[in-house]
Amino acid sequence: MAKWVYSFGDGRAEGSASDKNLLGGKGANLAEMCNLGLPVPPGFTITTDVCTHYYANGRSYPLELEEQVNAALDEVGRKVGRRFGDPERLLLVSVRSGARASMPGMMDTVLNLGLNDETVEALAAEAKDARFAQDSYRRFIQMYSNVVLGLDHEMFEEILSDEKASRGYDYDTEFTAEDWQEVVALYKQRVDCELGEPFPQDPQAQLWGAIGAVFSSWMNPRAITYRRLHDIPESWGTAVNVQAMVFGNMGETSATGVAFTRNPATGEKELFGEFLVNAQGEDVVAGIRTPQNLTETARRQAGSDKPSLEKLMPEAFAAFAQIAEKLESHYRDMQDLEFTIERGKLWMLQTRSGKRTTKAALKIAVEMANEGLISREEALCRIDPAALDQLLHPTIDPNAERDLVATGLPASPGAATGEIVFTSEEAEEAAARGTKVILVRVETSPEDIHGMHAAEGILTTRGGMTSHAAVVARGMGKPCVSGAGTLRVDYRAGTMTALGRTFSRGEVITIDGSTGQVLAGTVPMLQPALSGDFSTIMEWADNTRRMKVRANAETPADARTARSFGAEGIGLCRTEHMFFDDERILAMREMILADTQEQRRMALSKLLPMQRTDFRELFEIMAGLPVTIRLLDPPLHEFLPRTEQEVAEVAASMGVEPERLRQRTESLHEFNPMLGHRGCRLAVSYPEIAEMQARAIFEAALEAAKKTGAPVVPEIMVPLVGMAAELNFVKGIIDGVAKEVLAESNASIDYLVGTMIELPRAALNAGAIAEGAEFFSFGTNDLTQTTFGISRDDAASFLDEYRRKGIVDQDPFVSIDVDGVGALVRIAAEKGRAAREGLKLGICGEHGGDPSSISFCEEVGLDYVSCSPFRVPIARLAAAQAACRK
Repeated sequence: MAKWVYSFGDGRAEGSASDKNLLGGKGANLAEMCNLGLPVPPGFTITTDVCTHYYANGRSYPLELEEQVNAALDEVGRKVGRRFGDPERLLLVSVRSGARASMPGMMDTVLNLGLNDETVEALAAEAKDARFAQDSYRRFIQMYSNVVLGLDHEMFEEILSDEKASRGYDYDTEFTAEDWQEVVALYKQRVDCELGEPFPQDPQAQLWGAIGAVFSSWMNPRAITYRRLHDIPESWGTAVNVQAMVFGNMGETSATGVAFTRNPATGEKELFGEFLVNAQGEDVVAGIRTPQNLTETARRQAGSDKPSLEKLMPEAFAAFAQIAEKLESHYRDMQDLEFTIERGKLWMLQTRSGKRTTKAALKIAVEMANEGLISREEALCRIDPAALDQLLHPTIDPNAERDLVATGLPASPGAATGEIVFTSEEAEEAAARGTKVILVRVETSPEDIHGMHAAEGILTTRGGMTSHAAVVARGMGKPCVSGAGTLRVDYRAGTMTALGRTFSRGEVITIDGSTGQVLAGTVPMLQPALSGDFSTIMEWADNTRRMKVRANAETPADARTARSFGAEGIGLCRTEHMFFDDERILAMREMILADTQEQRRMALSKLLPMQRTDFRELFEIMAGLPVTIRLLDPPLHEFLPRTEQEVAEVAASMGVEPERLRQRTESLHEFNPMLGHRGCRLAVSYPEIAEMQARAIFEAALEAAKKTGAPVVPEIMVPLVGMAAELNFVKGIIDGVAKEVLAESNASIDYLVGTMIELPRAALNAGAIAEGAEFFSFGTNDLTQTTFGISRDDAASFLDEYRRKGIVDQDPFVSIDVDGVGALVRIAAEKGRAAREGLKLGICGEHGGDPSSISFCEEVGLDYVSCSPFRVPIARLAAAQAACRK
């Protein structure tokens, strides 16, 4: 018989941390904590295999599952001396999801399951606390109705708010047992009214309803969005964890909390977290009440007048601190912990590797390596290269004037400016228009995941450092200010008010997630520096990686940025980007629209000194590092005049009639220009273009070498080669110009001529092409287009649908298609190196900054990757991680 259920409790478990794929992250770690002898409420895990079966078989369960669940439930009852559904010895359980990868808040949880009109009285009698029992029952009805029965959470919140207001209460804790009993009755009436049937009273029906809801939540919209954003495969599924309830809402000696073994925002080595007295876990993350600090140090730093856990419950705190240290040492990583204290007794409900900001990740990795807890290689692999992006963007200038609107908690560092929006839908729509926005909410929920992703930053009026907004923003690398309690948000009016000032939808604000400040208007920002822990990690990465990292750059500003981020040369200088300046585009249009070679050469003579200056600056900035310059690549239509005014301007400059230019423009029209007269085909048709560019390169190289004293070895790249004869033709032009320039200057210079491999034919015939090429640079943007037959400009209209339907896991323009495009890269690399020993191989498409694509490049043995300047640190770290894995 297949085993679908694994039990844990009383210091023993049927699984361990190594069973994460089967038991999910939560289930595996609960089992591991049991095996370590920690106080964990007993329970059992329904495996991810059941989830797979559930979706593969019309949302039905394996035949043996019910029997195994009942046996495991009886075993939990024996361990705690209770029985599920038995009012005399009442066992209540929680039902939680537990995917292989951490997905905080994305799926559903049900607490206090097993309560009904009869068992609530038994719970009150046993606990000698009717208020606690009725509070637990109303929580269960609200959660179960939302998660399992599909009713809106807000309808229950409205009832609660009305009842609170009618009694003049500010907090839930002010409700008496009788008050809660009335709320329970109103909740049940609402369920009956909405569904036409009473709230379910049978504990077994409740249990299977909750189990089904957790499995179903794997495919809810927010979970799907989260998986897409974090590249979590749909096939992994989720486990379900059923566990004996322990209660943090049993009065003033009970509490619940969330903690991290190190500060998840800064990385400081300190116990960090929050708790609430007389509460259940959902209260902490939902931000309904303002939580208290765990430690006295944190309380003093926060200026709070509420006692810390350390002061309020010293014995429970001491036990918790000891367990936290033990778990961090055992897992060798910063842990995210959930705990409950029931009438003074500590229970551990969860441990997992904690989400952290990139700044914190760098600090934790460096310090753990220095502490000897992990190796330097492990430290490098602990950091998500793509997450470095959040450290490579502006922060608020410390000297800038700050028009302070409100102050909240510094939930996720960094700063962002944008227009105010109040819904996730508004955020997504604005981002699609290219408008930067700040998502302002009373509190975020998992349904806001798409809006949080679209926004530049998140601002909430409720919630602490471990609220949903804070945790998700840190994971996304978004600035976040939470718990800005002086703000008042009116969704209907579309306003945010603080200290007598009102801001409407669309007005610009700035948030500083490092200080918790909310500022009016746009505030000056500063670029970050690669210093401290960042610098240390980059140094370790550079000592580990094999591949070089270059940058795609064609302006002096890009080149300087690239150098400041550690680029080891320029892997792609796109010369066409240099022609769109107002002064240059006119000469370029004259050249394209000329009828004769003589006219073309006259126009090109105007461009030559401009190109020479461009190239000289790049050579000087790179100071002897390699610079790969691609000859003119795009189809000529991109440069042609479009408006009547532009046509008239070019006609006047050339001394011809506008109508003649219109006719010439029409004659250059192509039905599919991206597969037409472009790349090396331009140099074949118009050799004078390649001659001008080659002359500019060689003259600039000689000038730069003379000025800097560093040898300059330009690498000239011929684009869109599909046949060896094309490359040889253009190479002949380049070699001829080199001889002329060197003879005129009586100088010598080394240079390389190579090609961009961006057509399947070029990859398949790489051996023949390599006989004339001294380097290959894989242009994976076009290679992906021509391999798939997909335009990257139009692919978004259907690729998202392909991903949702499981046809592709990744957008092939974001991460290299290993089976197709990757196969062509392998073929070209092998054939090229077989034909020419020492052939230099690199990649210069957008994939050059994608960590998974970089891993593939290491596997194939490329010499370098080239990416945009701001992705250079990402590529340096990803290349080191790839070398470690190899």
